[in-house]
Amino acid sequence: MKKFYKRKKVLVAGGTGMIGVCLVNKLLELGSNVTIASLESRKYANKLFSKKVKFIQTDLTDFDNCLKVTKDQELVFNLVGIKGSVGIGLTKTASFLVPMLRFQTNLMDSAFKNNIKGFLFVSSICAYPESNKPKTENSVWDGQPKQNDRIPGLAKRIGEVQAESYLLEYNWQAPKIVRPSNVYGPYDNFNPKTAQVIPALIARMVSGENPIRIWGDGSAIRDFIFVTDVVSGMLLAQELAPPCVPINLGAGIGVTIKKTAQIIANTVPTKPKLEWDINKPSGDPVRILSMKRAENLLGFKAKTSLSDGINKTVEWYLKSDWYEKNRN
Repeated sequence: MKKFYKRKKVLVAGGTGMIGVCLVNKLLELGSNVTIASLESRKYANKLFSKKVKFIQTDLTDFDNCLKVTKDQELVFNLVGIKGSVGIGLTKTASFLVPMLRFQTNLMDSAFKNNIKGFLFVSSICAYPESNKPKTENSVWDGQPKQNDRIPGLAKRIGEVQAESYLLEYNWQAPKIVRPSNVYGPYDNFNPKTAQVIPALIARMVSGENPIRIWGDGSAIRDFIFVTDVVSGMLLAQELAPPCVPINLGAGIGVTIKKTAQIIANTVPTKPKLEWDINKPSGDPVRILSMKRAENLLGFKAKTSLSDGINKTVEWYLKSDWYEKNRN
């Protein structure tokens, strides 16, 4: 891997987000020349990376901006995304769909026009239809995504089709596609009103909320992957994956929300009591990814257990600005 990435000019779009921070640090270890494009401020980027990277503050919903940041790059990682809780996915549909379509379409099209050699499109587990079985890559078109994730799920499918269209018409073999499961870890969004389940529960529990009332009955099953593991899979996919062949990146292990919440409660200092609001939605009953393709094509397997990953995330959170912000 180090030979592939050494001295490569790499653009990480969305490089100041949770996955982006971990990916950029890994690319720096591998000897890449990294450029970050993000809406965040230069001050924030310098705080994260000192001045080891080239940072461009820009709006990637604008095509001209995408052309500028992809010019003269060799590899592009598209990590620009809009994350949110079940409630956000139900109520902020246009706020998800419109910018997501703009930035993912413009960034990929500009990469094509600038003849980028490797482009990683990060899709999502939310693109899959509901199923109680581990989701295999070829099953994504077997039905619509679950209602609460229908809009962002369809947007991700469109991005995958866009990548395939360049391959079919122009034989542009740069796009690689990965579908991560539920990613968590340091530098996530810990705003309890908008965060996904693990960071939201960590923030609420650490703040002293007790009891913790959680949406659903806790029976929903999820596939959680720690951020360092998903970054390893992305780096392998950019180097080794065939063009436009979607590859799942998850733990391949299902765990209930109830068990996840209990692990968090046992890890945080406050040790709160858990209650369940069965009148609120839980999302898909089961979301687990089949990892056979990732193992066969990339030799990839997640290494971090859920308990270890949550412990690392809580340790980071207690030292972070998020902790001070959510205390007030």
